[in-house]
Amino acid sequence: MYSALHQRIARGIPLIRHGSNAAKDSTLAQNYCMNLVRQYDKENFLCTLLLKNPERRSALAIRAFNVEIARITGTVSDDKIGQMRLKFWEDTIDKLFKNDLKHVPEQPVIQELKEVIDSKKLTKRYFQRLISARLNANLRFVTTKQMEEYVENSVCSVLYLLLEAHGVRNVHADHAASHLGKAQGIVNLLRSIPYQERRNVVPVPQEVLMQHGVNQERVLRNRKEDKGVEEVIFQLAGLAHQHLEKARKLAGSMPKQAKPVLLPGVATGRYLERLRRANFHLTDSRLLQKDAMLPLVIYWNHFRGKF
Repeated sequence: MYSALHQRIARGIPLIRHGSNAAKDSTLAQNYCMNLVRQYDKENFLCTLLLKNPERRSALAIRAFNVEIARITGTVSDDKIGQMRLKFWEDTIDKLFKNDLKHVPEQPVIQELKEVIDSKKLTKRYFQRLISARLNANLRFVTTKQMEEYVENSVCSVLYLLLEAHGVRNVHADHAASHLGKAQGIVNLLRSIPYQERRNVVPVPQEVLMQHGVNQERVLRNRKEDKGVEEVIFQLAGLAHQHLEKARKLAGSMPKQAKPVLLPGVATGRYLERLRRANFHLTDSRLLQKDAMLPLVIYWNHFRGKF
């Protein structure tokens, strides 16, 4: 019954047919992961395309797993169902690391994760942190430290796994990934605010709101003339920028093969610059439009070994 329940929880994701050719199954699984990341994580997808195989295949598997768990809260109306789906992934990761495949469904992301976990000897703890962050996250932070702990688990863990997939186990690279992940995570939270009205959640630390005398309703309204809200967003954007600059300063201390993993810093930096030009008004039309130059800028920075 327990296995059947897990199969039902995983339903909605195409299963690989039993008895099909192994090479064909592998290609289908790789394409599934690629399309999943392309659809739901476009900026990171652009960065991943510039990686070389087999690292690109590994990165797409890791990114696809992160997309799967990140989408759960937004696609279910019942929190208990969301928790059950996350528990499914938690149990699946546990089985993959134990090589206990008897009750693991033949699902594309799982198939690719199995390959990368076996070949790259990834750290189980980072997968657990990703799932735990989604299980415990209500995005209601009291302190800035709580917010940074959330993005450390939900964003930095992905970068740590990508470094391991590239064979990089280096303290300077990890330190840079920690700062970059925090910068990217804070930016992700800022970018989500205009879309949080339905959930009535403002992912801004209470201590920052209180410091500027602003309540959550004002942040959600985000009126252009509201200088208090502008100061709140400015403070968080400044924190993200500090983390990004610290990551970039560590570039000279890390192995060369680590730098492509940190390419998401390009998109993070460009958004912060666009936010500055929009006077930290999150719903400015320039911020809600697609950054048409981003693919070219990412490629140029990759060519120069920058992020």
